[in-house]
Amino acid sequence: MPDMNEIVGTHDILLIVLDSLRYDVAAQLLYSGETPVLRRYVGEWVEAHTPGTFALPANHAFFAGFLPTPLEGSRTRLFGSRIAGSETATTKTCTFEEPDIVRGLAARGYHTLCVGGNGFFTKESPLSSVLPDYFVESHWTPEFGVGDVNSTFQQVSFLCKWLSQHPEDKLLFTYLNIVATHQPTNIYLDWEEPDSLESHAAALEYVDDCIAPLFEACALRRDTFVIICSDHGTAYGEDGFYGHRNGHSVVTTVPYAHFRLKAQRDPGFSVRH
Repeated sequence: MPDMNEIVGTHDILLIVLDSLRYDVAAQLLYSGETPVLRRYVGEWVEAHTPGTFALPANHAFFAGFLPTPLEGSRTRLFGSRIAGSETATTKTCTFEEPDIVRGLAARGYHTLCVGGNGFFTKESPLSSVLPDYFVESHWTPEFGVGDVNSTFQQVSFLCKWLSQHPEDKLLFTYLNIVATHQPTNIYLDWEEPDSLESHAAALEYVDDCIAPLFEACALRRDTFVIICSDHGTAYGEDGFYGHRNGHSVVTTVPYAHFRLKAQRDPGFSVRH
C-alpha cells in the first residue's frame, strides 16, 4: 500500500477503467502472455469486488474513493472524502474535505480530465452529463464509444496528443473509460456470431495492442501513479445470466492494479517502478 499523501502533489494520476472486463478473462490472458503490454506494466491482476454492477454506480463509487476491494490483503483505500467511522481509511489514505476525489484533487492543484467511452459520458442528456461533470474538462465523441472497432486507438491517440500539449508543471488527474471490452465485442472476431468469452478476450487483446503509447506519453511528462481496473464484469450465460446489472460473481469480481511510472524523457523508454 503506497502512502498516497506522498503521491498526491508529486505525481500525475491516471485512472483507467476497462469497461465490463471480467477478472477471469483478464487474469488468464495475462498469465498466457496474450496481453504483453499489460503484463509488463501491471505485473499481476488483483482479484477484487466492484462497488457496482454497472457503470453508473461503480463510477460514482470510484469518484468517491471506493475503488474495487481486493478479496485478499489490505482493504485500505488510496483516496477518500472525509466521513465519520470509516474503517478503510488510514494514515496512508489521501483524505479530502471535498465530497469526491475529483474535486479533492482539483483543490490540490490538479487539472481534471475525463475521456469517456460508454453512454454515461456522452453529455447528450442530463443523466449522461453527471459523470463527466465531475471534471473540469471532459471529452466524448462517437469514435470513442461502444461499437466503434477502433475506439481504444482513437482514445489513446487523442490523449497522447493532449498530454504532449499540456504544461509539464501542471499536475494532471486523467480518467479514461475504455469501452472496447463492453458489448458488442463480436466486432473483434465475427460480426455474425453473438458476443462470447472468446470475443471478450479478443477485445482485451485489442486494448493491449493500443495502450502502450499512453503509458509512454505519461512517462514523458512526469512521474505518474496509474490505477487500472474494471467497473464490473459481464455474464455470458453462467447460471442463466447475461450481461451485467446482476449480482453474479462474474459481474461482481473484477481485475484491479496500481503502479507507478517513472518519468523518462526519452521516447520508448518509460519504466515501471
